[in-house]
Order: sequence, then C-alpha cells, then structure tokens
Amino acid sequence: MQVNYKYASPSQCSQYNDKTTLGFSPDLSREETVSFLGRLKQPLLFRDAMLMLREIVISDASQKTKERPEYFQWLNQEIERRLKEHIPNMREALQKEIDVCDADLQKQKEELEKLLDIKNNLQKEIDAYDSWSDYKKIEKEFWKFIKERDYDLWFVLDPVITVHKDQVSFEAFSVDESIYGCLSVDINAFDLLQPPKLGTTNIDFSAKLEKEMQRFRSYSHVTLSVNPDGFIVDNQIVPEYVEKKIDLPETWIKGFNQVSCAAVLDGIEIELLPSDMYDICAFLRKHREKKSPRYMKWIFVPNEKIQIVFEPFGTTLTLNAVYHGNQKREEKIWGRRRWLVAEKLIPISKSFFIRFLGFGMPQFIRADMGMLQMTIGFSSWSSNDWVKGTAFHIMAGFTGEGNYEQVYGLLKEERALSMEEIFNAFPNVKKDVVQSGIGMLFRRGEGYFDMIHNKVRFRQLCNSPIPANLYEITDMEWKVKKYSKHTFDNMTIKYTPKHEFIFSTAYKEGNTSVFHHTEIVIDQDGQIENLNCSCYAFQRGERNISQPCAHILALYIASFKLLKLKNLEYNKEYKINDIMEMLL
Repeated sequence: MQVNYKYASPSQCSQYNDKTTLGFSPDLSREETVSFLGRLKQPLLFRDAMLMLREIVISDASQKTKERPEYFQWLNQEIERRLKEHIPNMREALQKEIDVCDADLQKQKEELEKLLDIKNNLQKEIDAYDSWSDYKKIEKEFWKFIKERDYDLWFVLDPVITVHKDQVSFEAFSVDESIYGCLSVDINAFDLLQPPKLGTTNIDFSAKLEKEMQRFRSYSHVTLSVNPDGFIVDNQIVPEYVEKKIDLPETWIKGFNQVSCAAVLDGIEIELLPSDMYDICAFLRKHREKKSPRYMKWIFVPNEKIQIVFEPFGTTLTLNAVYHGNQKREEKIWGRRRWLVAEKLIPISKSFFIRFLGFGMPQFIRADMGMLQMTIGFSSWSSNDWVKGTAFHIMAGFTGEGNYEQVYGLLKEERALSMEEIFNAFPNVKKDVVQSGIGMLFRRGEGYFDMIHNKVRFRQLCNSPIPANLYEITDMEWKVKKYSKHTFDNMTIKYTPKHEFIFSTAYKEGNTSVFHHTEIVIDQDGQIENLNCSCYAFQRGERNISQPCAHILALYIASFKLLKLKNLEYNKEYKINDIMEMLL
C-alpha cells in the first residue's frame, strides 16, 4: 500500500539551559490535526520507555542464512585429495580436453569483444543526448549508502501516536513483524500547557532524534510537543515540508488488526517481579541453544512458586512469583529469545504481567511503570508473524461486517469504550452483530484493543482508507460461517477430571458421504490444550493452532460459549440435546 506522509518539518530535540523540548512533527495529510503540549513529570522514565520501543521496531529475530567459507575450503581440499589418491591419470586427460576447449572459447570471446565494443560506442553516442541516463545509478548508490550508514533506520516505519482523553499511546511493529509494542502514557504524567487535540498520526521519529533523547538527564525539564506547525531549526529558519513516500507492507497493516483480536481472547495472567524477569533474561543471555527443542516450559502448580524448564538444557528456574490458579497446568513457549527486548524495562518497572493464551498462541507482556505502561505482544513462533496461520479475528468472533457504521460513529465520538459498553449502546442489535462491527473496525485500522484498561480505542492507522482487499471477508470466514450452521448437529462434550472440556463433532463434506472429525480440548480458562481434524487442509499443515482449518475455527467459536457449563459428570459424553435440557 503506497502511503504519502507530509511533515511541516523534521522532528527534533531542542535544548536551552535546563529546558528541553522533544518535538514530534505530525503527519499533515490526515483528516484530524493532532496537537499536544505537556511537560513530562518523569522524563527519564519516558526516555527509557521510548528507547525500548525503538528496540522493538528494529528487532529482527528471523533466521539468517549463515555463510560457511571454512566448510567449502575444506570441501575443495578434500576433493583434491581424493582425486590424487584414486584417479591420478584422469586429471591430466581432463586438463588436455579443457585446454582445447579454452582455446576455442578464447577465439569466440575475442570476436564477441569486438562486437561489444561496437555496441558500447553506439550506446555512448545515444547516452550523450540522454540527461536521465545516470539517474537510476545515482539513486541506487544513494539508497545503498543510507542502508550501510544506518542499517536500523533503513527499516524503521514511523511509529503511530494517538492522543486520547486519558493517555497518549505510541504503537510500533518489529522489522520481522513478530513483535508488537505499545507505550501508553497516562495524561497525568504531564503538566498540560495547552488543551490537546485528539487524534492519530504518524510521527517523524528519526535515528538522530533517538540520540538526542539519550541525552535526557534528571535535571532536564522536558516538554513533549506534537506540533503541526513544525519546528524552527538552530538558524531560526523553518525548513520546507518533509514528504515521505512509503510502501507499507500489507502484513504490517493486517498485523495491527490481528494483535487487537488476539488481545480480546481469554487466557491466564500472572504477575512477575522485576527480579523474576531479570532471572529469565539472564539465563537467555548466558545460554545459547544450538539444537532442538528450543522452548521454555512454564509449570503452574496451585499456590506454589512458578517453575520454568529451559530446553534443550533441561535447566529448571524457580521464580519468586506464586501461581494462584485452581488447577495444575503447563505452557510451552517458542521464540523465547525475543523476550530479551523487554530487558531494558526491568530497572524501571514495578512489576510485569504475562498473559498466556494457550498452546501455539501469542503471549503478551505488560510492564507496569506507574503512569507509563508498555504492552508487548509476541507471535507464537519466530518464523510466524501476526498474519500467517492463525486467524485471531475469527477465533474472537469478529467475522462479517456487522453494524460497522454504527460502531465507527460511536467510537469516533467517545474515543474509548469497553466491549460491554459498546454492546449496551445498541440494545436492539444482536450481540454477535455488534461484535462483528467491532472486528471490522479493527480490520479497517480504525481501532485497537487496550489490554491495560480492557477498552476498544479509536485509532486511524493510516492517513487514507486502506484498500478493500485488506479487510474484505475472506474465503476462510465464509467456510467457518457455513460450517458453524452444522457444528451442533453431531457435537458431543466431555468433562475430564483435569477440568478440561473435550468438544468433538463431524462435518459433512458437501453432498458426499465424507465426514471430517474435529476435536478441541479447552480448559476452564478458555485456553486450547490440544486439537485435531481429519481434513486434508489441517493434516498437511503444522497440525496445531498456528494453522487451523475452517472446521477447527467453527468448533472453537461454538464451544467457547459452553465453557461456563457446571455440574457435568466426569468423562460422561453429553450430546447437544442433553446440554440444551440442562440450560433450559
């Protein structure tokens, strides 16, 4: 998606005596003109949090192809040794044939060079009349220079800043689009110098500005300014407008939607002390895994300290945090090295809250810094971004368009509401229709889910409407909608002594006699423990929640409504008619 940004001037950090102004230039091409001016009460805390957000932006945990020059050098030597040992005379015979061929090739090469000289002379005469002949070459060398000079800056997409009534938030994605970061700064963290103008914009957050922020000191009085009029440079001249043309990746846009949808899902949340987070990061720093399996297994036992088993080392780390849940459980987490992006928040955080959504699902870390909160979302595996595989919007029930227009108007006026408040605002509309409307708001990039306050917040991701193909209803959604009509036909439920629900059903394939048997195991917290489907689409993939089929998603949506069932006998198989009689 091609996006044009227009800034009145570059963002800059100006200092005069002990007063510092951190000036962000907003995008002027947006419908809402955003402005903000407030003096930070805790400038060093804000500095460290913003620098950590940039760490997320430039983070890239994707696997890199490693060069192996030593191996190929050894391979050439080994080939040479074996040739001399086993076929000493063959080399000489081959060399004679090669020499004959080389002589013929040399003659042909000389003839080609003569023809190429003629061609080049003609091209030079043509280029003499072409004023744009060197443009592409110069442009290519320029971007190559920028990339080599500041590799981090090469990838940075401008963060998204939203001014709300009660907070200012900064959102960003990592280079590999597997890590989402959102810094929420409470409005009480500022001494407001003028009434703010609400809205969302991209900010020009350059590498130079980052270095200036590193110079903040405790004696500095720092003012955060989001000024649409731009900023005057040292020579007292207001620079000309800065324009950027960026080709936004579709996965970057869809990723914001999927993060909000995943944040809505239920899971378990635990609180860790900074010392616990330090122990986890210290172990990851000191131990570099070189073989599989590469995961950390969290062991939760009611009213006991939480333990983490690091594989492939087999080392167990016991935390100070105590698990207060009702049942014993285990959580396996892959892509654990990405947790190191939160390392810089340890000295400035009061506590950390970790939310687990189940096997193969994302994890969220929330760092509590008082009036500042940092929310970090990790996709399930390093090879996964937030878009591939799992359709979180379908799992959250955000299918279809619903009453999108009404939800949009309500959120644009109120700016932030809880899910329940949105449902209550439309008493005559079915709840699932309103839920679909909220989902469409996320998909159009016009809202996001705030895990800290459990609210849907209005936020326009781009300065122009995103293309319809990025939010249109997918084939997967149509399939889920079709299968959902028949989910209860053959559905059975079992309740195990481990307090887990086993939901199973069979979907008929069209007009054929083929049935696809689908099963999901979910605990009382709504986390997926296990799943399986006999269909080809599921069996050919990863065979886990990272690549669900339409049958699994349809069963999950239906089963999620039945997790509150009580007084079920252990291991007894209930059919849907039995369940309906219990409910009635």
